[in-house]
Amino acid sequence: MAASPVSWSDKALRLLRGLNSFYLPGSSRAQCCPFVVSGQQVGWVPPVVVQELARFSEVFQTQGGSVELSPSLGSYAERSAAVDTVLRCLREENRFRCLRGWREEKYEVMARCCDQPLLAMERSATSLFGVKRYGVHVNGFTRQADGQLTMWVARRSLSKPTYPGLLDNMVAGGVACRTTIAETLVKECMEEACIPECIAKLARPVSTVSYTYEDDEGVFPESQFVFDLEVPHDFAPEIGDGEVQAFYLWPMDKVKEVLVSAEFKPNSAMVVLDFLLRHSYLHPDTEPYYQELVVGLHRPLGP
Repeated sequence: MAASPVSWSDKALRLLRGLNSFYLPGSSRAQCCPFVVSGQQVGWVPPVVVQELARFSEVFQTQGGSVELSPSLGSYAERSAAVDTVLRCLREENRFRCLRGWREEKYEVMARCCDQPLLAMERSATSLFGVKRYGVHVNGFTRQADGQLTMWVARRSLSKPTYPGLLDNMVAGGVACRTTIAETLVKECMEEACIPECIAKLARPVSTVSYTYEDDEGVFPESQFVFDLEVPHDFAPEIGDGEVQAFYLWPMDKVKEVLVSAEFKPNSAMVVLDFLLRHSYLHPDTEPYYQELVVGLHRPLGP
């Protein structure tokens, strides 16, 4: 007997469970060590990473069930430089696959987004320490004459180091060191989609989407600052820096169907799912997993 087709709701729930896998039974969470800097837990270090860091005792203390940055490194600059030296050594030794994607782009490390940064770390290495990463994602949409919404969807370049060729939000990018969320929004809009600042600044902050997953490259606690940007009818995004190969303007029914497919970048699909909920394309009377979807989009990034 043929298996019953998997419903849209089940696919959506499966998507969220995958992106919150660090908190599911059977994850490595119980084996990971807290990553502590200046007395604050800022991440989770998988056991295989702990073993490597133990070789660098002048930088990392790995006793007592945690990984602590040496208290002798008393400033942001000292911590950043010491960690960078270790990471470059591990990269040279080809210890971890994620370091092959070295970007020369730094993310700031802190317990909460609103806290003072404790150090800067190479973006490709952040999963080794399970430190929180933040990004900006933009839902670009147009309102048709009949009131119906259509959404701009991007297809990622085949040369992207992660998720090449998959569908994505119109604009998305990580918040790099010394850069505000507003600056990231304007920068990514111009670079990826040639959206001028006068239009980009019309984007409205509407939500955050937060989750923590793990894979063979480490632990990924991430939070995306979500913006909605209603663009004029006569405006279309254009390919900018080459990170996108095409843009499509699709009706919401098509966007809804494709977001639960393997064709959509998973965390970006969460951002679209959040859009569907906020704009009442899903209703608690007809969506059986309505509460589970809401909760799954907004998991705390706690220790």
